[in-house]
Amino acid sequence: MNPSTALATVLVDELLRGGVREVVLCPGSRSAPLAYAVHAAERAGLLRLHVRVDERSAGFLALGLAKGSGRPVPVVTTSGTAVANLHPAVLEAHHTGVGLVVLSADRPGELRGTGANQTTVQPGIFGGAVAYTVDLPAAESVPDQNAWWRSTICRALAGARRGPVHLNVGFREPLVPGRPGERDEVDTWPELLDGRPSDAPWVSDQRSAPQSPAGPLLAHVPRTVVVLGSLEHAEDTVKVMDWARGHGCPVIAEPFGRIVPGAMPGGPLLLGCTRWLDAHAPDRVVVVGRPTLARPVSALLRRPGLRVEVVTRGEQWADPGRVAAAVHDFSVLGDLGYLADQPADPPPGDAAWRAAWAAAGTAVDESVAEVLADQWGSGLAVARTVSDALPSGASLVVGSSNPARDLDLTLERTVPKDLVVQANRGLAGIDGMVSTAVGIALGSPRPTYALLGDLTFLHDVNGLLLGPHEPRPDLTVVVVNDDGGGIFGLLEHGAPERADTFERLFGTPTGTDLGALCRAHGIRHDVVGQKRELAAAIAEPPRGLRVVEVRVDRSQHRPLHARLRQAVEDRVNRLLP
Repeated sequence: MNPSTALATVLVDELLRGGVREVVLCPGSRSAPLAYAVHAAERAGLLRLHVRVDERSAGFLALGLAKGSGRPVPVVTTSGTAVANLHPAVLEAHHTGVGLVVLSADRPGELRGTGANQTTVQPGIFGGAVAYTVDLPAAESVPDQNAWWRSTICRALAGARRGPVHLNVGFREPLVPGRPGERDEVDTWPELLDGRPSDAPWVSDQRSAPQSPAGPLLAHVPRTVVVLGSLEHAEDTVKVMDWARGHGCPVIAEPFGRIVPGAMPGGPLLLGCTRWLDAHAPDRVVVVGRPTLARPVSALLRRPGLRVEVVTRGEQWADPGRVAAAVHDFSVLGDLGYLADQPADPPPGDAAWRAAWAAAGTAVDESVAEVLADQWGSGLAVARTVSDALPSGASLVVGSSNPARDLDLTLERTVPKDLVVQANRGLAGIDGMVSTAVGIALGSPRPTYALLGDLTFLHDVNGLLLGPHEPRPDLTVVVVNDDGGGIFGLLEHGAPERADTFERLFGTPTGTDLGALCRAHGIRHDVVGQKRELAAAIAEPPRGLRVVEVRVDRSQHRPLHARLRQAVEDRVNRLLP
């Protein structure tokens, strides 16, 4: 065992002791000591290894594995641009608090800054996006390194509770293990390289999460609406819905997390009904998580005279409009003490106000169903069909452009179904979604599906690139193919007066044959042309990786959304006196 092998072996052993069970590896020579160490751990049955040739895809695969399993997941790369390719996944992990552990190999100190091949300044490359960063020098045959290496891993895993971490590790040649029985430095190594007894971590972190306060922090305000955005933990949505139910608060919820009944159907559509909203405006809005999908939600928060309070985890809170009057820790939603605030007999006006919101929600739901009844060839109808057909217990990974917004407007909010919806909403980019979905499918016991647009799918096509020896996910990917950037057609850029520039600058059609692409990767591909065919494809349990393509007409997005908004507004306004 040479010094580089010793260092890599100790690092991997301590990661295992800290609970790591999945590792993503990208091929490289400088990172070879880590590759040999994780491979040995896999052969011993201690972890599951995933090898990917594209570091960008590998980063998002690790992100998805961490989301699906709830454990930190390391991704191992060689030096140079390989590390830089992880930056998008690191940024997404930073903004969603996911435990992505970057293990980047580097040249030893004497080769840095000399023009040596494949060297750049790797320490600090991710800036403030990592919760912990360290630059471990190449191993030397000196004492007191074992404790240093192991305690460093413990610090990194502690940091991974809050988000991504970066360990940059120098390795000096030789980079391959010695032959069995060969005498080398380990025979005269100045200290034992063992960990703690009983496979315990070097540092046992006994710190617990902050305890919920004994009393409530959110006072009862009769006319309160809850706006629920994306949250770091899927189960947190249940706590939010319980709190809202206990206070009789209508909920405008984005379609993420664990979906439970009770939120307003098509919330953004209702908020667009200005006459109705003026007559039934809330006095307070409690924002939980990061709402990022709908402009009507942002408009609600800017209403004059409205008090906005934010509930958050950690030190940061979402308030891009700078309208928040108070910020509360999420722990206020963790017990039932808040019920002491609620009047036993709410004033009649409160009951009438809540009933008006409930009636409006029913009107929105009926309008959506009527409009979509004859609009099969649309992203809205596809989103509704997919969500309705998903089996109880499923996980749905949603792309960041139109699919997330289509689901926001069409998701069934009244029928109980054990469904978890996940998305990369930290930065809301389209990159890495196939790899993220593959990671979630591999890391979660739930049957997993994905709903993506064609550009999102094509942007991460390397997520389909799995070698013959790699664990294969059970994942069905539904691709809504409108041949381009359909979301821009719903924004100002898609207005008719800008039609002469839209297609090249924003529409960006590619004409890609998705079937040929899937065949090149050895992946099953089906085109469905009817609602019942799509529902049947979703009803079929995922077995291996499968792509289901639904072709829609992008030119119909804008008029269909306008028709839906008008139908909702007409029906809701009929509820006014």
